[in-house]
Amino acid sequence: MAGRNHLYIPGPTNVPNEILNAMHIPMEDHRSPVFPNLLKPLLHDLKKIFKTEAGQAFVFPATGTAGWEIALTNTLNPGDKVLIYRFGQFSHLWAEMAKRLGFDVEIHQETWGKGIPLDRLEQRLKEDKQHEIKAVLATHNETATGVTSDIGGVRNALDAASHPALLFVDGVSSIASIDFRMDEWAVDGAISGSQKGFMLPAGGAFLAFSQKALKAAETSVYPRCFLDLKDQVNSNKDGYTPYTPALPILYGLRKALDMLLEEGLENVYARHYRLAEGTRKAIAAWGMKLCAQPGFESNTVSAVVVPEGKDARAVISTAFSKYNISLGAGLSELSGKVFRIGHVGDMNDVSMLGAIAGVEMALLDNGFTIKPGSGVAAAIEYYRSTAAV
Repeated sequence: MAGRNHLYIPGPTNVPNEILNAMHIPMEDHRSPVFPNLLKPLLHDLKKIFKTEAGQAFVFPATGTAGWEIALTNTLNPGDKVLIYRFGQFSHLWAEMAKRLGFDVEIHQETWGKGIPLDRLEQRLKEDKQHEIKAVLATHNETATGVTSDIGGVRNALDAASHPALLFVDGVSSIASIDFRMDEWAVDGAISGSQKGFMLPAGGAFLAFSQKALKAAETSVYPRCFLDLKDQVNSNKDGYTPYTPALPILYGLRKALDMLLEEGLENVYARHYRLAEGTRKAIAAWGMKLCAQPGFESNTVSAVVVPEGKDARAVISTAFSKYNISLGAGLSELSGKVFRIGHVGDMNDVSMLGAIAGVEMALLDNGFTIKPGSGVAAAIEYYRSTAAV
């Protein structure tokens, strides 16, 4: 098919040419005396994206899923109790991982479409008089449902209960695209990945840990090797890694950080809000609804609920085979019920108008009762009236 395939999924996202060019490098000696000139500034600038001065940033040649495991196994001990709210496929997977790793996982079910219920969380923490809960696992942006939770509110709940549990945050589809404040929210472990807001290929797990979490790592006896933070700490202080790094990811990250910091994080957040809001205007014009309930809408992905009798998989298939557009599928219990439009990473107004036009055509082709051009028109009016400087 002529033209390129357009990625409108919530990850992996489109990789800018500048980053692709930066990654196109010959291999080099990662034990050379000049390698720290690459790694040390990278780790320093990565902290700016997490918005931490007190914490320490890390890069693993892995994925966000590995990041979940790194947080759990480096700071906790076998059998420790962790608390998590399950309200989408990725919070579900994190909970399942914790169970498989041998932790005592307290799972609270929440409606898929909502986020972390702060009042109930605070009450549960207050009930835990003996502080048996050692960590709260919070999914900041639930990619499966297009839901963003209030991490500042989670911290407030912990503080209101005077609870010492560690706060770990899955920010894989939020960090570098949705406002994240590690120090202000006293996050102990922030987990992200390369393939979303950082605009890189998959293969990099980017993390930051508080001093409290690093202290906890000193007493953790959980078995680990490749994912051991201590090895990273010992090597990183001299500007090296404990094993062979993924050099293209590091060079791509250097360019990605330069691009993000040049745009300015507040501008990055504002751009993602605009892209998301224009998409939401289009969805409303089609007479359709989000999976996310009001107040929980994500600025990196919109999960669109199809009417009874319609199959979201048909929309996704038509969009791909006829219009060369990739949309996100409904996961697990949402399979066939939603399709997802990603608006994260290297995107602008015109990018999103292309996505909205393609989705609109796929909807019409599948017999959805919508007015041709309605979604595109709604998005155009919003983008024109809020044009970024």
